Amino acid sequence: MKRFTMYLSILVVLGMVLAACAPAATPAPAAEPAMPEPTMAPAEPAMPEPTMAAAEPAMATSALEDAFAGKMKGTVVTMAGPFTDNDAVKFDDSVKSFEEKTGIDIQYSGSKEFEASIAIAIEGGNPPDVVDFPQPGLLNTFVQKGKVVDLNKFLDLEKLKANYNQSWLDMATMEAPDGPIMAGVWGRVNGKSLVWYPKAEFDKAGYVVPTTWEELQALTAQIKADGDTPWCVGVESGAATGWAATDWMEEIMLRTTSLENYDKWVKGELKFDSPEVKHAAEVMSELWFTEGNVYGGRKAIVTTAFGDSPKPMFENPPKCWLHKQGNFITSFFPEDKKAGVDYDFFYFPGIDAAYGKPVLVAGDIYALFNDRPESRAVIEYFSTGASVEGWVKAGGAISPHKDSSLDWYTNDVDKGVAKIILDASSVRFDGSDLMPGAVGSGSFWKQMTSYISGSIDLDTALKDIDAAWPK
Repeated sequence: MKRFTMYLSILVVLGMVLAACAPAATPAPAAEPAMPEPTMAPAEPAMPEPTMAAAEPAMATSALEDAFAGKMKGTVVTMAGPFTDNDAVKFDDSVKSFEEKTGIDIQYSGSKEFEASIAIAIEGGNPPDVVDFPQPGLLNTFVQKGKVVDLNKFLDLEKLKANYNQSWLDMATMEAPDGPIMAGVWGRVNGKSLVWYPKAEFDKAGYVVPTTWEELQALTAQIKADGDTPWCVGVESGAATGWAATDWMEEIMLRTTSLENYDKWVKGELKFDSPEVKHAAEVMSELWFTEGNVYGGRKAIVTTAFGDSPKPMFENPPKCWLHKQGNFITSFFPEDKKAGVDYDFFYFPGIDAAYGKPVLVAGDIYALFNDRPESRAVIEYFSTGASVEGWVKAGGAISPHKDSSLDWYTNDVDKGVAKIILDASSVRFDGSDLMPGAVGSGSFWKQMTSYISGSIDLDTALKDIDAAWPK
């Protein structure tokens, strides 16, 4: 050991002399390999080397980062969904920037028979890489069969949590054969929890926008006291008559019971004739059936087309003042009426403060069926606001992403709806769209229509809806 120590000291001194005499040198490139250490076998264990930052492995890049770095140029990602006509054009325009920056070609195929065509492709073993589902219930059928890629394999959950209200992630989590998976990410969405009113006349009458359920009830009473009818309601829609009533039921369920109960109800685990669901129907009934509350009375509700029901708001003077419906309803308003001038809207208030400010939504969820680097990059891109920025600016799309900007919106309606969705304490998808077709677009629509018309009582309607649930 003494001889070893002496040799080591000589080497150190010699190194110091050479360093002092040598001219200043530029640092050696990090890429050059270090010279091997002399092979020594001391009897004592070597002290650990100090931790050097350069020795740490580089952080792995995500598929999206690799795509923007040009590593996937020339690849193709196939995609299918329901967008056709103008919506298909807006979608294609919204992804052009991504395609130009990455060199990935997103080939979107839209179909008005999407539900049937996508089932054939998936069951036949030839699905597109990415599928846009407007109904998460349909996506769930393929998740249950183990045909959908779990996005937890590559997406950063912390980034998702930072960019979405937790409710969006909850709704995207579905049960696969081997356990729950992240089945998709949300893109374009729209809100339903809106009450529309004739702004010019409303302001002239001195009415104030309500922010609580009690204030909404007081406004309803005030309009009646002034000799007018508060609500415009209609649920007629041809073969789909009754769907507007199911929206009201869903809104009230979110405001009178827990999210857990809402989810159980949608899955059939909480029956329609349960106290929670019956209570929601009773709250709706009290508002609709109280004498003088709805234009035309109770019987007119089932014979008035949902698109025609808000039109009396625009008569002079208004024949009804309040209409609850999603943001699409403006397409049924008179063409010469302007948002913010002739009409406006407010958030449909909560009922029980314990359940916060929920928002009923619809929208598109993008799922992955072929797991390749370029398709991973596309899915990751759809989890960012940038993926819908172009569509938002063109009008007709709402972003659920927290990294989106309200400044992108070019009209007050879209901007206001976006703010309501982003400010929501929770969101849940349209319940009837998640239920099996025999219920959601079958007995639920039909029995609520029969109940509203007065041909059956509430207990019978609820039990008949339960009876239609697939066994």
